[in-house]
Amino acid sequence: MNSPTMLICSVHHCYLTLDVFGEKYLCREGCSFPIIDNIPRFVSSENYASSFGLQWNKYRTTQLDSFTGTSISKDRLTRLIGGSLDVLKGKKILEAGCGAGRFTEILLAAGAHVFAIDLSVAVKANYQNCIKYSNYFVCQADLCKIPLKPEYFDVVICIGVIQHTPDPEQTIISLCTQVAPGGLLVIDHYTYKNRYTSPTRRLLRTFLKRMPKTFSFQFCRMLTLLLWPLHRISWEYRRFLIVKKMRTMLCRFLSPVNDYHEVHPELGARLLKEWALLDTHDSLTDFYKHLRSSEDIDLYLRKNGMVDIEAVYVGNKVEARARKPPDRSLLLEI
Repeated sequence: MNSPTMLICSVHHCYLTLDVFGEKYLCREGCSFPIIDNIPRFVSSENYASSFGLQWNKYRTTQLDSFTGTSISKDRLTRLIGGSLDVLKGKKILEAGCGAGRFTEILLAAGAHVFAIDLSVAVKANYQNCIKYSNYFVCQADLCKIPLKPEYFDVVICIGVIQHTPDPEQTIISLCTQVAPGGLLVIDHYTYKNRYTSPTRRLLRTFLKRMPKTFSFQFCRMLTLLLWPLHRISWEYRRFLIVKKMRTMLCRFLSPVNDYHEVHPELGARLLKEWALLDTHDSLTDFYKHLRSSEDIDLYLRKNGMVDIEAVYVGNKVEARARKPPDRSLLLEI
């Protein structure tokens, strides 16, 4: 899968060929897509997802199970898939919005053939983390202009991404297009119960979205360093009722710093702090932050001809699975 034959030009929809020097992909109509650092690039590196690329290249291993020594990412992926990851062995999988590879490495270890894409330069971190696998290919591309022939993949996975795209509905359409007949789509999306949309966070996000990316990252870093002692102390002394109440107020309303003490205590103090920094930066600098209900997601999937739909609330997200009918004639009946 290191030189896939299903790549197409997202403009002219014709197949791409690798030039004789292996430096770019070409289409017969004259389009050229460079290969930089061994990664095909179908978009500019400066885009609305640039802040994500910045953070994942700085902290490319922080959320990998192989680095943390936990099964946090594997457990989440297993829940999303709806069962054992053994079913992924030998399957062709599109991971849309792959980031640094926290789920990519799990998919590859399960024996899947993974085609990973991301809009940001996080693809560089993904490549560095996963290149040891032969069943792997990564490129930088737009999820709404995926440079692939349609209906190729047994499974299409998009985790933690759709809410950050300009048009979630259009993104879902694009993802559904890539699912082969009988194949599975796995997605999630922020919902209206998202606690990371408090007034404090909304105010800071409005400010930071207008600032240079490096400034915003350093701002979030200093903010986390400043407020983290309060989060840590309130956790250590939570057995006292007054401290517990103060901690609730701190985490829900006052501090914009993301806190995973309750959810992932197994990470330990150092990694909890790093995860806090990364996800605080994530939640305060994302250019788009859409919210949808489970009913919304169910409706969008049905409109795109998907069946066997499950859309449920898990924490601050809607998690959904759906299949494309194996018989294409069923699409006309829905």
